[in-house]
Amino acid sequence: MTSKRENIYVRFVELDDSFVTYEDRLNHLVSTTLGYPNSLIVASEVYLSGFDYDNMEKASNFSQMAIEKLIEIAENQIIILTVIRKIDNAFVNQAIVIHNHKIVHTQEKSKLFKLGGEDRYFVSGQDNKIKPFEINGIKIGILICFELRFKELWKVLEGCDIIAVPSKWGVLRELHFRVLSNALAVMNQCFVVAHSSGGKDIVNSSMIYSPNGNLVDNIDIAEVAKMKRYIAVGWGC
Repeated sequence: MTSKRENIYVRFVELDDSFVTYEDRLNHLVSTTLGYPNSLIVASEVYLSGFDYDNMEKASNFSQMAIEKLIEIAENQIIILTVIRKIDNAFVNQAIVIHNHKIVHTQEKSKLFKLGGEDRYFVSGQDNKIKPFEINGIKIGILICFELRFKELWKVLEGCDIIAVPSKWGVLRELHFRVLSNALAVMNQCFVVAHSSGGKDIVNSSMIYSPNGNLVDNIDIAEVAKMKRYIAVGWGC
């Protein structure tokens, strides 16, 4: 993966109406990964299965197989996705980060969206697993969809260079998704990579906000340190 002084190219993995099966989605993720070396690859929330509440066991089993496949092919890419997994006989919505043929970070969604019934099917993760992690000198954090609304989690991720927000965000609240992602980038002086896709009721949008609050195409990590020197708000570069 790139060093902290170079650009990071971002590739979003979006759902397509032509994807009928879990396998279709995995094949697309694999082809994207293989086609874009040295990139940050971000899939939407529970990309492989969706919230397939009638088939949670199947989704969990498929996720395990898919993770093994992604570990096999991931070299200098950083892959961020969330999957349905079964841990201690309970289902969680788990963010997984894969780089250089291994899992480098996991965290379970701690703020479940009760309006969508998530609390009936998943157990909540622990807030203390939401924390920055580092790959090749780059500090990264993750907020899963609804977690973006909790300002105390923004505080936890202070000092990150990049915060990824894999989502399935309701289309009626699209403005909130954009405003909160932009505000997080400005408040934490970092890049926010926000991605949502999943059908007509879901926001289908991919955004990269810079530390200055601008929409950009890719990430120039040097801009983070530059912004923190320009406006010092109390944490190091």
